[in-house]
Amino acid sequence: MSELYNEYKQYLRLERNMAQNTLEAYLMDLKKLEDYLEKKVPGTPAERAKYEDLQAFIYDTFGTQSNWRTQARVIAGLHSFYRFLLYHRYRDDDPSELIETPRKEMHLPEVLSLDEINALVSAIDLSTPEGNRNRAIIEMLYGSGLRVSELVSLRLSDMYRAEGYMLIRGKGSKQRLVPISPEAEKWFAFWLQDRCHLNINPADVDIAFLNRRGGQLTRAMIFTIIRRLADKAGIQKTISPHTLRHSFATHLLQNGADLRIIQQLLGHEDITTTEIYTHVDIQDLRKAILKYHPANQN
Repeated sequence: MSELYNEYKQYLRLERNMAQNTLEAYLMDLKKLEDYLEKKVPGTPAERAKYEDLQAFIYDTFGTQSNWRTQARVIAGLHSFYRFLLYHRYRDDDPSELIETPRKEMHLPEVLSLDEINALVSAIDLSTPEGNRNRAIIEMLYGSGLRVSELVSLRLSDMYRAEGYMLIRGKGSKQRLVPISPEAEKWFAFWLQDRCHLNINPADVDIAFLNRRGGQLTRAMIFTIIRRLADKAGIQKTISPHTLRHSFATHLLQNGADLRIIQQLLGHEDITTTEIYTHVDIQDLRKAILKYHPANQN
């Protein structure tokens, strides 16, 4: 399948303009399907699989697990592959068309209070070589609502600091302009002074945030930085860089920002994705009842 595999890879990259992480996940899931078929239905390559083969693959892979995101991604990958085969006339049917994507799990994201954000910031040791960098990272994640992948790939050439904006390259290579908060700009300027003293790798000279060896930071390193700061600040919640993005959106909404504006800032294609931030803390509901319900006015 190597030739067909390479053609499909090019299709995802060029025709679908798919983000690299998603592309790699689709190809990895396709390899899993190939391995499964080799064991269960020897002699049946993925491009010749039947509906029953795909159904068995999904059931045997997930069983009764409720991991919605992983299941949805795998099924989306199957749909993509067999539509590619159909479109390019490698098949005259789509065996995946009757396979339904599991319903999305709706759950409220973990959000930090303003006090917890301040505690996180206060936990940064500014006397260390990474202090100003870490403060700038927190300010970018919380002050602009960036995804961690967007932060680590942010380029100096995409930052229009005089105008107060940066060009963010999001999922599927979609671009959006996002404001740089004054606080983020202040700490980023401090970090740039420290950055000048690094021995920067030539390939990463345009990358905004670097590690101590002058190379591009990884997403895993950002996770580690956030979790260490949370532990130091005594924050009991399980948080990640995405928690700061959730907090950014929630605090904007709580302070009166329009949902459509938040959608644009976050780079959400569908407004329904942004609507999860319309949740209201149960304590706010209780306070509203106590304050406004006539039965509590005496």
